[in-house]
Amino acid sequence: MSTRRILFLVASGRREGNTETLARHAASFLPAEVPQQWLHLDEFPLDRFEDIRHHTEKNTPWPIPEGNEKRFLDETLAATDIVFVTPLYWYSMPASAKLYLDHWSDWMRVPGAQFRKNMAGKTLWGVCVQSDNDPKGAELLIHTLRRSAEYMDMKWGGELIGSGSKPGDIRNDMRAMTAAEHFFAAVPHALSSAR
Repeated sequence: MSTRRILFLVASGRREGNTETLARHAASFLPAEVPQQWLHLDEFPLDRFEDIRHHTEKNTPWPIPEGNEKRFLDETLAATDIVFVTPLYWYSMPASAKLYLDHWSDWMRVPGAQFRKNMAGKTLWGVCVQSDNDPKGAELLIHTLRRSAEYMDMKWGGELIGSGSKPGDIRNDMRAMTAAEHFFAAVPHALSSAR
């Protein structure tokens, strides 16, 4: 039985788009015994993030997540690896992916979740397809993910970046498709904390 459990968070405005195609190609080379959970962020929408840290009475219990938020919290904590499957939108991640990350701020305060402690040591990965051929176009997105992993004392698995615009274009990016075959076999990097 595998000790690995991989959560794929698909943050695309299009089903089975280029980024998801690339991520599923990479996932197809994982050992069969490794559980995979695929969640489309747009199919399980999260409520607007509201920062209430400084507006909550000292003795008022922190709100317990419900519905879709609870599902994402539970799946995130259950995973050993979290993969952001996100196309490049205006040089960064789609709003649904950023909203999910914003909710981490809440989850760090949920009683009993010990979110930050339990996230330490997990591995964060990024799969991204952009219309540009220059991998530097995704630097801001990847930097956001790497810094988030660093802050949470997670490991960085790496980034898989491809090029494509119209549906199916990614299949013509042989460099990315070939790199995908060994992507999840990479040894995660420990990130030194900036704190």
